[in-house]
Order: sequence, then structure tokens, then C-alpha cells
Amino acid sequence: MESSSEIPKSPSPGALASANPGFPVTDTALSGASLPSPERSSSQSGIPLSKTTSNVSSHSHRQSFAENQRHPPPSPRTQRHPSFTQQAIQDLMNHPPPNRHQNPRYVGRDWRDIAIGELLQPDEVKWAELNTSIQEATKTLFQSSPNNVVLVRQDSSLKEAISTFDHSDLNAYLLVVVGLAKPEEEQVALYTDISVKAQSQEQIPLRDLQPIFRHEELVKLPAGSTLDKAIEVFGGGIHRVLVTNKDSEVVGILSQLRLLEFFWNEAVNFPMIDRLYTIPLRDLQIGTQQIIAINADAPLADALFLMSSEGLTSVAVVDNGYNVVGNISTVDVRLLTNANSLPLLKASCMHFVSVILSERGVEHGRDSFPVFYVNPYSTLAHTVAKLVATQSHRMWVVESASPSPSAPATPLLQASSVPPLSTLSPPIASPGRAGSPTPGSATVVVPPPGAVTTSTPQSPSVQGPFTSVPASALPGAGLSGRLTGVVSLTDILNLFAKSSGLRPLDPSEQRAKRRRSSSCSVRPTLDTGRDNGRGSVDFRR
Repeated sequence: MESSSEIPKSPSPGALASANPGFPVTDTALSGASLPSPERSSSQSGIPLSKTTSNVSSHSHRQSFAENQRHPPPSPRTQRHPSFTQQAIQDLMNHPPPNRHQNPRYVGRDWRDIAIGELLQPDEVKWAELNTSIQEATKTLFQSSPNNVVLVRQDSSLKEAISTFDHSDLNAYLLVVVGLAKPEEEQVALYTDISVKAQSQEQIPLRDLQPIFRHEELVKLPAGSTLDKAIEVFGGGIHRVLVTNKDSEVVGILSQLRLLEFFWNEAVNFPMIDRLYTIPLRDLQIGTQQIIAINADAPLADALFLMSSEGLTSVAVVDNGYNVVGNISTVDVRLLTNANSLPLLKASCMHFVSVILSERGVEHGRDSFPVFYVNPYSTLAHTVAKLVATQSHRMWVVESASPSPSAPATPLLQASSVPPLSTLSPPIASPGRAGSPTPGSATVVVPPPGAVTTSTPQSPSVQGPFTSVPASALPGAGLSGRLTGVVSLTDILNLFAKSSGLRPLDPSEQRAKRRRSSSCSVRPTLDTGRDNGRGSVDFRR
């Protein structure tokens, strides 16, 4: 009777799991009153069940590492295309493929019938007023890419430009502030006043700075004008034109670089232009040997002074063997607008080139190296591709690389460290004061190709504990060659114009006018420096 009156106990979840391996324990089984887990004893199980054995029993068999390696996945190396040979890479660099996709907007059209307004981009014009401070105008200039110019008007209610403000003007202002400009006697008071106000961080309106800026001719063309009118202007040496509407209001800016980019991207639609791209520079006979460069170990102040006095937007940096090791342009002046960067003016040009490359690496997330040169055997396509990629106004033409690749002729062959900027003192001096730095006091005249030289150019003696980065230490150093010429946007657009039957003006006239419009007060110092035979490099035909 006792056996029949016993109530059968429900099996515990552990017992279910043991009896049915892999059976899930659901919430239903655990609902209701919680039941204490029975203590394990020898009467319940002859073999004690551990947690590990329970997990193993509830999962399927896992393959070992050795079993997985019996059938490995195919390697992607087996499907990789063979690498390019060095010759194939060189051919690709010399003959870069242009855009072969036809734009429906220009298919079947003559480029000489395309309106200038079709190349404009909306909201690309940046304005400033005469009462705008140089500080605010500089901020606007840094945001004006790719035109790199700010149009100056009388007041904000007008859209008619009376002047411009670009990086060359900013460079001229910087030279006045640090005391490197040499004004005429009647301008000494003005330069001194500007320098004192700048060093005391006062707001200086653009109206007060107009006498120190270089004033270029403002060329205006209606938006309905065709590209043949623009290329005749550009082929004559004008860098940009202001595009106006029927009310004579400025609605856009067309630059030489923008037009060249158009011909590069749309050349497939224009056979007359496209056929020129495959011809080497030597056969086209474009460019000039009238070159002005700067020695790599010359102070940066000399390079800025050189560009300002000669009306240049960039200058080549060469080593003692006249090999191109870098490029400094007026756009790079933006790296000197901070007071902490003023000591760079006394550092070498080579050091500043390393600073430029470092900044490009930070901005673009990759290393940079000098690519501002071509050789006479480079095709026009190679040259234009580099101009468009680097957004440059000119390419330096070089001969073959240095004959001593193991020990290139650089200003400083041994490695050296650059002291922190805090240890350098900026060369601040009031304009016209005795004892101020004399730009161009260390110059070197480089003979034209084929001339016999009796001595190597001397490096300038820089006062202070400055050391320069060796040219051989820069990425890409040793890949260039001896500087022999230069090809600019003006030269290429002049070629396009003449090949199309147009008659652009002689660009040398505009270049001479640009040099004359620069401050003539600094020219005697520069010419004297050239006679000393040190520092800057002057190729003259």
C-alpha cells in the first residue's frame, strides 16, 4: 500500500539533460516554483558529470586546425595579374591616358564655338571690400580655391571688381611686415606705418595696402563670349579673366588652369588639340630658358623676395648641381601667416620644402615628393597631366639625372636635424632701417645649358644656428635632373591658340610688364646680389 500511495517525483532538468543530450531546457520546464537541484551522489550516477563533459555532449564535433588546413581556400595571389615592368611604368608616366569618355555636351562641337559661361562653376567668386581688413581678406583667400583670388569691390552692394587680392599680394604684405621690403624714400613712412600696425595686431584695411600690391590688368569678357577669345587672352600671358553678365556684373572667373583642365578632360572631342598630346616637348619647341631659381640652402626670405620683385608665382629650388629638388610658390605663403612660423624665413629653402611636403602629407593622408619637372622627351600629355594633378602654373624642364646618383650634388650631404622653431628668432626689422636683412645678398648666376663653368656655386652664409634638410633625404630626390628650362600654362595655351589659327599676343610682353609693376625699389638690391654670384639662380636667354 505504501508503494501505491507514493507520489512520483518529477525529474530534474539536469536529469533531462543527461537522459536526452542536446534537448533544450525551455522556460516552460522552469516555470512555477523553483526546485532545488538535487545533490549528486553515487546512487544517482556512477560517473560524476562535470560542466565540461556536459558542454561537449551538447555540441557537435568541432574540426581541429589541422583538419581545416586540409582544404585551404585558394590564394588570391594565383589570380593576381603580373606586375608591370619598369619600362611599362615609365611608358605609362610619359604617355598618360587622357579621358576617352566623350561628354555629350561637347560631342560634335568646335571648341572655338563653346561659350565661356559653360565652364563656370556657381558660387566660385569670393569678394572683399576696400574696407575689409587684411586679416579677413586672407581668410577669404584661403577659401577661394581653385581660383586663388579674391575680387575687391568698393562696397558690398556692387558686383564690379576694381582690384584683386591674391597670394602674391599676401607675399608682398608679409615682406613689408618683417622688414624685408626696400621702399623708395617717399614710401618709407607708409611701409613703417604698415609694419608697426601689423606687429601690434591692428586691423589694416585693404584700402591702405593698395600702394604695396602689384596691380595686374583686369580683363573682362562676357559670359556669352567663345573660348577662342579667352585662349587668345591667356596665350598672351594673362592669368585670369573676369566673366560678366549683360549688366557688367562679375558672375565668374576663368583661369588658365581651368581652361587647360577643360582641354585635358575633353580632348577626345577636339581632334585638333588631341593630336598635340602625343608630341614630345622637344619637337613642339615650347617653353623658355629664361629661368629664375633659388639655391636650396639660401634663406627662405630670399625666395619670397625673389618672387615678389620678379613678379613670379613660383620658383624652382635647385642644389649645387642645379638639379631640381623642390618648388616654392606664392600659395605656400599661407604656411607663414602664423607668428610661430616666422622663424622659417631665416631657415633654408630646402627646410621649407620639407615643411611643404609634410603639410601635404597631413592634408591628403599620404606622402608627397617633388613632381614639378619634366624633360625634353616628355610628351605634352605627360606635362599637362602633371600640371592638372599638381594645380601648378609651370613645369620645370630638366636634363638627365645627376651623374653621381650615389652622392648627388646637394648643399648638405650629411644628415642633420632641424632645430625647433622656438630656438629661432624671426628677422623682424622696420623698413628702410640699417641692419635689416638684405634679400638677394647671396645670389648665384647659373649659366645656360652648354656653357662651361669654372666653379660650383657658393652657398650663402646664413647667420644663426640654422641647419637644412639635405636634398638627398627628401622622397623623390635624385629623380630629377639639371634645370634647363620651364614650360608654363601660358606656353601651352599659346600653342593651342596658334595651332587653331588664332593670333595671341607675345607673352614676353606681359611678363616684362608684370616685372615692371613689381616694386622697383627692391630691384637694385636683387641685381647687386646677382652680381655677387651666390644664392639665387638666373637663367637668361
